[in-house]
Amino acid sequence: EVQLVASGGGAVQPGMSLRLSCAASGFIFSTYWIYWLRQAPGKGLELVATTRSDGATIWYADSVKGRYTASRDNARDTAYLQMNSLKSEDTALYYCATTARLEGADCRYDYCYFPGQGTQVTVSS
Repeated sequence: EVQLVASGGGAVQPGMSLRLSCAASGFIFSTYWIYWLRQAPGKGLELVATTRSDGATIWYADSVKGRYTASRDNARDTAYLQMNSLKSEDTALYYCATTARLEGADCRYDYCYFPGQGTQVTVSS
C-alpha cells in the first residue's frame, strides 16, 4: 500500500521544539525528493522545505530558515522535520509530499501528497 504519513505534531508553547516524521511505503523512497508542506487555518498550502533524494536539503521558506531542519534516512524510508523556536504563526497542519507519482494521492505539478495524512502543530501560550 502506498502511504506517506506525517506524525509527531502536537500542542506546544512558543519557543519550544517538535520533530516531525514522515514514514513512506509502497514506492522507492530513496529515489524521490521530499517536500514538507503546511496549511494554516483558512490558508493554502505553503512549501516549507525541500530535500533531495540524496538527503541534501536544498530549500527552506524564509519564514522557517534558521529554525527548521529537514533531513531523511533513506534506509528507514523516513524523512524528518526538526522545528525549533516555534512561533504561533507556525500553527498549521503539516504534510510531507514527494515527487513520486503516487496512486490515490493528490498530485500537483511538482509533488503528490495525501491530504488525510498530515499532522497538526499548534503553537500557543
